[in-house]
Amino acid sequence: MRNLFTSCFLWLCIVWAGTTYAQDTKVSGKVTDAITSVGLPGVTVTVKGTSIATQTDAAGNYSIEVGTADTLIFRSLGFATQEIAVRGRTVIDAIMEDDSTELGEVVVIGYGTAQKRDLTGSIAQVKGAEIVDRPGTNPVANLQGKVSGLQVTNSGRPGQEPDIRIRGTNSINGVKPLYVVDGLLNDNINFLNPADIESIEVLKDPSSLAIFGVRGANGVIAITTKRARAGQLNFEFSSRLGIKDVAHRMKLTDAAQFRELYEEQRFNQGDAPYDYTHWQANTDWQDEIFTNGLLNYNNLSVSGATERNSFRMGVGYSHDEGIIRNERHRQLTLNVSDELKITDNFRTGIVFNGYRAQLPVERGVFGAILAAPIAPVFNEEYGLYHSMPDFQRAQVNNPLVPIEERKNSQIRLNYRAVTNAFAEVDFLQDFNFRVNLSADYGFNQFRTYQGLVRVYNPDMSGENKAELIDNQLTSVEQEQNKYYKYQTDWLLNYKKSFGLHNLTAMGGFTTYMQGFEATTARRTQGEGLEIPNDPDYWYVGIGDVNTQRGGGTAWEYRTLSYLARALYNYDGKYLLNASFRRDGSSAFAKGNPWQNFYAVGGAWVLTRENFMQDQTWVNLLKIRGSWGSLGNQDVGGNRYPMYPQLVAGNSTVFGNRLVPAYGPEYIPDPNLRWEVVKAWEAGFELSAFNNRFDLEAVYYHKNTDGVLVRIPGIFGSLPGLGNLGEIENKGLELSTRWNQRMTDDWRFSIGGNITTVKNNVIALSTDGYNIIDGPSRTIAGYPIGYFWGYIHDGIFQTEAEIAQAPENGLGSGRFRPGDIRFRDVNGDGRIDVNDRTMIGNPTPDFFYGISLNTSYRNFDLNLEFQGVYGNEIMRTWNQSQFATYNFLRDRMGRWNGVGTSNWEPILDEGRANNRQHSTYFIEDGSFFRLRDVTLGYTFPQETIARMNLKSLRLFFNAQNVFTLANNTGFTPEIGGSAVSFGVDNGTYPVPAIYTFGINLNF
Repeated sequence: MRNLFTSCFLWLCIVWAGTTYAQDTKVSGKVTDAITSVGLPGVTVTVKGTSIATQTDAAGNYSIEVGTADTLIFRSLGFATQEIAVRGRTVIDAIMEDDSTELGEVVVIGYGTAQKRDLTGSIAQVKGAEIVDRPGTNPVANLQGKVSGLQVTNSGRPGQEPDIRIRGTNSINGVKPLYVVDGLLNDNINFLNPADIESIEVLKDPSSLAIFGVRGANGVIAITTKRARAGQLNFEFSSRLGIKDVAHRMKLTDAAQFRELYEEQRFNQGDAPYDYTHWQANTDWQDEIFTNGLLNYNNLSVSGATERNSFRMGVGYSHDEGIIRNERHRQLTLNVSDELKITDNFRTGIVFNGYRAQLPVERGVFGAILAAPIAPVFNEEYGLYHSMPDFQRAQVNNPLVPIEERKNSQIRLNYRAVTNAFAEVDFLQDFNFRVNLSADYGFNQFRTYQGLVRVYNPDMSGENKAELIDNQLTSVEQEQNKYYKYQTDWLLNYKKSFGLHNLTAMGGFTTYMQGFEATTARRTQGEGLEIPNDPDYWYVGIGDVNTQRGGGTAWEYRTLSYLARALYNYDGKYLLNASFRRDGSSAFAKGNPWQNFYAVGGAWVLTRENFMQDQTWVNLLKIRGSWGSLGNQDVGGNRYPMYPQLVAGNSTVFGNRLVPAYGPEYIPDPNLRWEVVKAWEAGFELSAFNNRFDLEAVYYHKNTDGVLVRIPGIFGSLPGLGNLGEIENKGLELSTRWNQRMTDDWRFSIGGNITTVKNNVIALSTDGYNIIDGPSRTIAGYPIGYFWGYIHDGIFQTEAEIAQAPENGLGSGRFRPGDIRFRDVNGDGRIDVNDRTMIGNPTPDFFYGISLNTSYRNFDLNLEFQGVYGNEIMRTWNQSQFATYNFLRDRMGRWNGVGTSNWEPILDEGRANNRQHSTYFIEDGSFFRLRDVTLGYTFPQETIARMNLKSLRLFFNAQNVFTLANNTGFTPEIGGSAVSFGVDNGTYPVPAIYTFGINLNF
């Protein structure tokens, strides 16, 4: 790595030395936004009439050598170009005026870029500079609350991918959006360093998504990594150090409260009092497992460019600890880009992203919220962790056993290499032909050691109190897998203006191949010989060969696609976008492999009409809409739905041999196809009051047709698979911002966005067909994954009250005083399964974000709030019937006599009625959070010039500072699958994170 970095550095210095020449003086300064007064990164500063140029750093600072009579040109997308004469000055500050009235901002669209003014759809752009100072190895995690229509549910576990949903849940089979990194279609972006990101675009509407064909229905997140720009050799370094804290703990009973409740429970169940002789502790297991995890991110980049060549290399290292002891995520990234202008008409370039990560040994919080607080942590005499009391010993281990005794028992390594190369040529003045060749190769290896663990058990007879728990033999497991993706794009572009008519067109074809292979193996120890607890021996070449077990899987599929797009506008007033894609897939090779996807969008820019020219307060008013057909091939990991896997069936006898039979897993419909989403939207964009005020409003409607549904077989027949379902999502998106300059030194901006979501399953195979996953249910006429159960209607107080109530048809005996009374929903005088109904919806009514940015001289302060409203959470961690777990503190208000409670039932584990899925376990999932606080200080140019620095900025960042919520768990943010989300089974906390960092440019 050192040799590569040194070679690239020396090469770049030689190239630069040969293309620069001495100037008369050095000019420096800062470029700021005219409205917000915030320093603008990436502004190109050029000496007029020459190829000498530089760019501003993350704080908007620059320096360049010029002649005393030269003129500087300042250019940045979305801002009006400025020219400032040097006139012998050494400090020149520039203020960039917004050019939003012309919508000149360039955004990434499918297979290319376009000016936002030419588009008719919903594309939100977030600059990399807006998220780079925030902790987190996954860049999308920091988009939470920033983009309307984008719902991000984060996990506090280091390295964990967030749950992303764009405009609702479209299918029962998958929800993930498509990621496009420098043109390569991908399933995740775990390999990217946020410091290497130039911009992120979120594509949401049909006219933007149809060009992605079978992969566009769930939305697209397009990411462009950084490139060098014309200018001086530039080094950037950033470092952050932070600490985590679990601000919200679950309110569980302490030892005294637990003994009170447990003794009452035993009395109600007819059991004798418990012997607490060996169980006199008062342990807070949350305090025992949680720690203040440290994090440290470091990034270094070097970049430079000449008129013909530009080069950038960035190296990043992160160390991220979880809030559970011994969880560590380490990551090393490398980003290299090189672009060469061979002639004025021919260009080529390459981008490489490398990644190596050591993943944490994942531990959960489940044990810490179940374990009885009366158990001691450790026995000093034996030097062993203490066991749990006998009433939960079979189900719950000491929470520190997996954390401490099994720490460092896994090696989990990920490797990734992602490369994109292109070549393009301009010809016949208006044409451009571009070829993209992309590859993504990943390799993962996992090794796990299962050792022998003993705990101290005071209930054991004899003098030896050391008890062997869990596995009785040592064992090792190995897994290796690889995945690969290859993509080629062959694109012809045409751009021409005919008077007031402007046309940009693109056509071509693209190929894509993706594959995966994995092998697993396991062995246990031989005769009395333990496998050593040493990573050098954690291979399936040690142990008893007779115990070896193995497995494996592999798949590969290909697509060939033809695509076309046209962007037309007349005099900038009337816009028309149209796109088409025809996808052929190997998944349907023997049927009909081709599907067509298309979209059309239109817009009317009213402010360019003559009747709007006399008014002064509206700078832009644009009415737009689009309609299209989008595809979804994310069908639950089934890459070949037309070709079901063979599974073991019945066996038969041939002679003396028992021969197993194999048959297809299901019977596919011969006309099977990918799911199709028919979507449309309509809205407007408004900019007013000298571009201080911006408002965007959109109504969207999506209808997923032909959802792939598996139907159970009847009377022993095989199940079927067909395009039988239909799901609807609709809602409203609003985004707004106000920018204001109060004085020359003080400016601020405030913005917000809100998105409503209404989800409904219109059809799901035959009438009454439903999908049940624990407490979650999906059936026609209801939202996807809604919670299904009984309605808590109070607590039975007396036998007389029970006698007048509907009879118990749940098969669990009669109701007794202290039991939950369930509502007779259908009014038949009997409580049974027919009284189950919708008791909660994990999909929120709306989610929103609020931001406040202000700056005063060299100080800047950014606040971001985020919230969700109208969804429910189902608590399941304390519904077990097999053991007594620790109690929520709310159980102190239990029913223990007439009139004592009308919500908390009696303490009696034998009463199964009280464990039914019901509104007793439903919690409010709404929350409001101070998501992010950043306070920064940028040193004045005259101060850092003495240190030979171009810029220096110090900042403090705090995430998840406080959360207003009503749920009992660690976090109200709970993701999940397409049909089961919002279920709290002991969800990992989302911690508060406090970091201090430095950014410098030299």
